[in-house]
Amino acid sequence: MEQALEITQLDHLFGIPDIVRIVAGNGGLTKVRVTSPAAQGEMYLHGAHVTSWQPPGAEEVLFVSSQSQWDASHPIRGGVPVCFPWFSNKADDPNAPMHGFARTTAWKLESIVQTGDAVTVSMFMESDDATKKWWPADFRLVHRATFGSELILEIEVVNTGTTSLRFEEALHTYFRIGNIETALLNGLNGVDYLDKTDEKRKKTQNGPIAIVSETDRVYLNTDAVVNLEDPALHRRITIAKENSMTTVVWNPWIQKAKAMHDFGDAEWPQMICIEACNVADSSVELKPGQHHQMQATVRVSKLKPTV
Repeated sequence: MEQALEITQLDHLFGIPDIVRIVAGNGGLTKVRVTSPAAQGEMYLHGAHVTSWQPPGAEEVLFVSSQSQWDASHPIRGGVPVCFPWFSNKADDPNAPMHGFARTTAWKLESIVQTGDAVTVSMFMESDDATKKWWPADFRLVHRATFGSELILEIEVVNTGTTSLRFEEALHTYFRIGNIETALLNGLNGVDYLDKTDEKRKKTQNGPIAIVSETDRVYLNTDAVVNLEDPALHRRITIAKENSMTTVVWNPWIQKAKAMHDFGDAEWPQMICIEACNVADSSVELKPGQHHQMQATVRVSKLKPTV
């Protein structure tokens, strides 16, 4: 009853007639549902997690696992998890939550703004006793998602404390594709990367990226635009980014998919993660009062058939 009242109040405060509703989503979790002429989309307060973006005439662009656990204690599997303030395991604490605490935190709605046919949803979280259990810093973190003919994702971090802080961040975006075995990624030729499936050995990308086995790579010192060519769905997904100097490419393949309790055994051919991030040596340091923004812009276009 209390949850239903909160959703009703949020919808009254932030909803836009015929365009934006705040409703109960999967597992009863609160979500913002956007239905505009430019796009349909969804964003949950749990983790400030975007789970859907679908421009007119296009198929769904984001992948969400059918096995995702929709409850407040687990991250949503798929969509766009926000990884902060560390990526992967926390180096000095093996008990800390994977990819940080942001993706399992209940964020707050800051604003919903319609500009033309596009809708920007802003959510925020701030340091408190729960975050300081894992990380001592004082901060404010905002995730803005603009649902329009493009999907624009922006992370803003402000150091609200009196000492410097250092963090990693990632927009861990899961893209829905027709068949991983025919998909190609262009834009990272010649870029060095750490191969996490081979003891983090540093290697250099040669040509387009074809996924032929478990893939977990951190591409270093790159702000390049990446194009995902998906012949099976006859489309190209373009990911451009700003203030991001690493790009992660991930697909679990067969065995790892089977080992993941919140991921379907046969779902790995229908997804790939291409992540705008600042991790490893590109982690961000902020002095007191400073702020940092990172942005990813996703576009979809039709892929011309090859002759």
